[in-house]
Amino acid sequence: MAPAYAGLPIALHWVSALLLCGLFALGYYMTGLAKGAPGKAAWVNLHKSLGLTAALVIAWRVAVRLRRAAPPSIPGLHCWEAELARITHRLLYMCMVVMPLSGYLGSSFNQYGTRFWGVPLPRWGWVDSALQHMFYTVHSTTADLLLCLVAFHVAGVIKHQWLDAQRCVQRMLPGRRSRAL
Repeated sequence: MAPAYAGLPIALHWVSALLLCGLFALGYYMTGLAKGAPGKAAWVNLHKSLGLTAALVIAWRVAVRLRRAAPPSIPGLHCWEAELARITHRLLYMCMVVMPLSGYLGSSFNQYGTRFWGVPLPRWGWVDSALQHMFYTVHSTTADLLLCLVAFHVAGVIKHQWLDAQRCVQRMLPGRRSRAL
């Protein structure tokens, strides 16, 4: 069996995955609502709070990853597969950092600002619709890219787990590890 991840990276992986799934669904739902629609402000504020919560989890995840290297690739990968996995993981991390940052900055350049579970956060800008639009464009483009990368990541897991029988899923399940690194 391939070397596995330790408990904390596994927990952070699944917590961030759940948060991101919820944020994707909520983000696409709320952007489809008309401006001024009843309840839209509450959905937007929930999205911002969940997004900042995800940002904290992701920051913790990045810190853990910088202190603790990932286990070696699963045995039997071709060189190009290992390199593609490395690039995909780096892009996933990049998107997970850029997306909440651009969302927060976009909110800093509008009249509403950001509340984190009801607590107003500092605004890093002024009301400027052009800058707000730029940051929100980065935010939504990064979300689309992240969604594609997640789909690619899941497709890779399916390929390696079920087509190649390399048992890669077990590396990310608590209590089913061969050896924690």
